[in-house]
Amino acid sequence: MSYDIPRKAVIDEYIIKKSRFITHIQRAQDKQAALAFIATIKNQYPDARHHCWAYIAGHPTETIAIASSDDGEPQGTAGKPMLNVLQHQNIGEIVMVIVRYFGGIKLGAGGLVRAYSHAANQAMTLLETELLTTKKALRLRFDYTLEKRVVHFCTEHQITIVETTYAERINMMIEVDEKEASAVEVQLHDLTSGKMTVL
Repeated sequence: MSYDIPRKAVIDEYIIKKSRFITHIQRAQDKQAALAFIATIKNQYPDARHHCWAYIAGHPTETIAIASSDDGEPQGTAGKPMLNVLQHQNIGEIVMVIVRYFGGIKLGAGGLVRAYSHAANQAMTLLETELLTTKKALRLRFDYTLEKRVVHFCTEHQITIVETTYAERINMMIEVDEKEASAVEVQLHDLTSGKMTVL
């Protein structure tokens, strides 16, 4: 199924009682990308006391690549509130890191939950998203006489031709939006008067 993903990175800052909360958001297509981004932010702010994070590295509701960390803050006061914000946005392939510089005034557990939640929500209002559409591969087999017609159809409908091999018949693999796959199959059948095999 299609879902929203971050279009570009976001950096935002929230200050409360002299503590600075610097939020970084970026797209993470998988767990490795999320962990690499977290490591990058830690290196960028080596003197910060905490680098709390949360990610959903896949589909917003179906992925198992979901995790969070309080990174030294009292348990449940940072990572979980951040993850909660992400899960309510219905956005996938996203990682958030909040860097905290302690300002000398303790916020308490409740105050920390509110601060991390606020910092996360505030940064999310700045996030631009785009729709990620799941692709489906279709394998086509047809006679040489139909090649020009099929290629023209793909160009006209902005369909990606992944590969073409030439044997007794032409074998072509194309990628289409999953939700449009059935309609494309019907169109190709009509285009070639039923002389194409779709696998």
